[in-house]
Amino acid sequence: MVWVSPAFLLLSALLAPDSCQLRGHFKLNGMHKDGDLILGGLFEVHLLTVFPERNFTSEPEQPYCEKFDMAGFQQAQTMAFAIEEINRNPNILPNITLGYHLYDNCVKLAVAFRAATALLSGTDESISSSDCTGYAPVSFFATCSCLSDRRKYPSFFRTIPSDAFQVRAIVQILKRFGWTWVGLVYSDDDYGINAAHEFHHNIQVQLSGCVAYSEMLPRDNNRRDIRRIVEVIKTSTARVVVAVSSGPYLLPLMEEVALRNVTERQWIASEAWATSPIFLTQRLLPYLGGTLGIAIRRGEIQGLREFLLQLRPDRDLKNNMVWNFWEEMFGCTFDSEGTLFKTEGERKMCTGEEDISNTNTAYTDMSQLRASYNVYKAVNALAHALHDLTICEEGRGPFNDLGCTSIQTLQPWQVVRYLQKVNFTTGFGDHVSFDENGNALAIYDIMNWLPKPDGLIRVHTGGLICNQHF
Repeated sequence: MVWVSPAFLLLSALLAPDSCQLRGHFKLNGMHKDGDLILGGLFEVHLLTVFPERNFTSEPEQPYCEKFDMAGFQQAQTMAFAIEEINRNPNILPNITLGYHLYDNCVKLAVAFRAATALLSGTDESISSSDCTGYAPVSFFATCSCLSDRRKYPSFFRTIPSDAFQVRAIVQILKRFGWTWVGLVYSDDDYGINAAHEFHHNIQVQLSGCVAYSEMLPRDNNRRDIRRIVEVIKTSTARVVVAVSSGPYLLPLMEEVALRNVTERQWIASEAWATSPIFLTQRLLPYLGGTLGIAIRRGEIQGLREFLLQLRPDRDLKNNMVWNFWEEMFGCTFDSEGTLFKTEGERKMCTGEEDISNTNTAYTDMSQLRASYNVYKAVNALAHALHDLTICEEGRGPFNDLGCTSIQTLQPWQVVRYLQKVNFTTGFGDHVSFDENGNALAIYDIMNWLPKPDGLIRVHTGGLICNQHF
């Protein structure tokens, strides 16, 4: 997926205050739990940010967020679950309790920067000026191959594969079927442009194949440009089309494909739309049935569903993200001004005793744990790194003097050395470690779009592809 706003976990160390004074407080949606060490996380819990109008005569109101995303909240809760699980495990960080500060970035950089600032410097009235910087990020959602550049991003790690691996995986599918003459369409953003560059290189090196055409999708969904691209697809002798784009970005093209009745094409889907429900319709079945694609590895997390069902709101303003969820889930409202969420019309009052087990939303859906599974792996990677740090023996440490550090004097940059050496296996059986560029083992599900009896499309997992295949 394209990294349009920060979506990562980080470790930050806040020491005694001495000089910096906060000039104000951001209104943020969040969840907090105290601990000896705090892990921070940014998640896309709302999909839209609204900025109030400015009159330039008074201090502007802070933005608020709309369109609650149940899947995004599930990811945030997965981080909370992973931390609770680690705290109960006597074999990882014994006698140390992890806490968390989680914030909603509302898919807006302005909000994400506010949240990141709160994570790095805290929200106390005064903080140490020496602790306004420094963090060890582990992303579960940022795929841009540019982030593998250790000169620019020396402390960046991720549990989702880089787009460079995605392109190689797609080429392996082409190789498996002997498809060497293909078309390419891609989105006009970092996700599409970087992947297109990698694809042109890899199809020649890995496959000795050729690209019949390479078309960039218009940012503004211009109908004239879309018609031109569809005409290229229709008249080309290439019967295989690789599409690297997000689902919403690609949808106008697919609508035009249906309108122009462009059939007998084998579509290859990138991970950003390989499981998107917006294409699984009767109208698009004649054109997209049989599509092959790759998707972020689906995992299983034992105990997560039970944890999600136990959630209850409290009256702590720092946990207003839970209030947002509760109001959206049950169509009610809390009588509070602390929430960064506005509703329209009259709603019944929330009691906090409503029953989640009687609901059916993406929040409790365990069938597609992809991003949430990457969150789970990211939290555990940080925990294993911290654990290895606590059992370091003097004279065998990773630093220049072979020394060690301690939790009491821990600096985030020191965690990077231990993250680089993380090596563990999840309960689902997946191996987690990082290469020299901070990338995790690349593993994808291979997806096949099959027709259903009702005329819709069923997305079937047909196998796995991982590093050793490319």
